[in-house]
Amino acid sequence: MNDDQLENQGKRVTENIWLCPDGVYRWTYEYNMLRNPTILFTVWKVLGISFGAAYLLTLIVDLLQGTVKSGADLWASSKVFVILIGVFFVISIIAYLILAAAYGWKYQVLFEMTEEYVTHIQMPHQFEKTEALGWVTALVGFKSGNPAMSGLGLNTAVRSSSTSQLRTVTSIRVRRKRHTIHVNHTLDKNQIYAEEADFDFVEQFLREHCGKAKIR
Repeated sequence: MNDDQLENQGKRVTENIWLCPDGVYRWTYEYNMLRNPTILFTVWKVLGISFGAAYLLTLIVDLLQGTVKSGADLWASSKVFVILIGVFFVISIIAYLILAAAYGWKYQVLFEMTEEYVTHIQMPHQFEKTEALGWVTALVGFKSGNPAMSGLGLNTAVRSSSTSQLRTVTSIRVRRKRHTIHVNHTLDKNQIYAEEADFDFVEQFLREHCGKAKIR
């Protein structure tokens, strides 16, 4: 589906974002997984929190039992965690490079956004950016009463997704240089990507509709 056809089905609000007939903003984003290692940083953050919590719990137990009385004792209690962190650090880099290679060194995402939610939809790695508009094709199929086209669009577009309800978002972290906005709940996190030409619109929209969120 080309831009002229999309113009007949919706409204372009920024260079890459479309307001579709069903009232949903949609856009695609593709980034180089080597130049923008946001996913790797997220993995490191999760691992760091997990290791930190386990280490503190172990240290508290050792202190209560009186087994840590000197710097040497502290190192003896800590060195296993230091070694494990180093091992997982190396493994995570290797795993990320393997994943990036499997994806052709690019990550293709489709986003949907309304006043109630924003959804991050991962596309199959073989998709090109124009093919990601299969979701819009699906929408047009519904509107035109063509269930065959609708099913085709849905099947080609969806791989996995993560949805954030905006009214319950607790914090938003803006990383413009990485074209990333972190949308966080207490027990769940989402990452929204947008090109420079679209970033201000997405950021402002999320700021306005995530009323309970702290902005960082």
